[in-house]
Amino acid sequence: MPRATVDRLPRYLRALDSLEAQGVVTTSSETLAAVAGVGSAQLRKDLSFLGSHGRRGVGYDVSHLRGRIAAALGVTSRQRVVIVGIGNLGHALANYSGFGERGFSVVGLVDVDPAVVGSSVSGMVVRHLDELEGLVDELGATIAVLAVPSSAAQRVCDRVVAAGVGGVLSFSSRELAVPTGVDLRTVDVGAELQILAFHGRRRQSTGA
Repeated sequence: MPRATVDRLPRYLRALDSLEAQGVVTTSSETLAAVAGVGSAQLRKDLSFLGSHGRRGVGYDVSHLRGRIAAALGVTSRQRVVIVGIGNLGHALANYSGFGERGFSVVGLVDVDPAVVGSSVSGMVVRHLDELEGLVDELGATIAVLAVPSSAAQRVCDRVVAAGVGGVLSFSSRELAVPTGVDLRTVDVGAELQILAFHGRRRQSTGA
């Protein structure tokens, strides 16, 4: 399955969740595509990689398709997440209710700041980084979210990978290296803002 298709699957899942919440049982590719914010041809092509084809004149069964996409994304059972770095961003992530709605459970919080370690955030006690390996094993965490300074990002990434997590989501602007078999996603907020600024400036210059 192409990476671009994988990147769009969460959008389709979110759209299906919305339709299901409205009591919709079947939906056309045009309706689903509109809710997901993509073209209907693109949606049909993406879903074909899952072996999902709408029935002519009927469309897609919302519940069935949701199950197929959830299975492809590996979120049919809750994924257990540990957050490393409980500063302002990590604190906000720990309290983010959207994780549960998407099939993820934050099970552990880790930091090195003596002022933070031992405190309670979102009902969990923040543990010291020295306890990371045992914590990952104890809690069965499979994903680590890194909200640490760029200077520490690679070092912390190496530790969570060595501890056994198979997926890393980093909020560091630094490029990280992970071994084959470990999935890494990076959210560079500064870069995204720069891209928005570029498009905003272009609109202003063209009058669009």
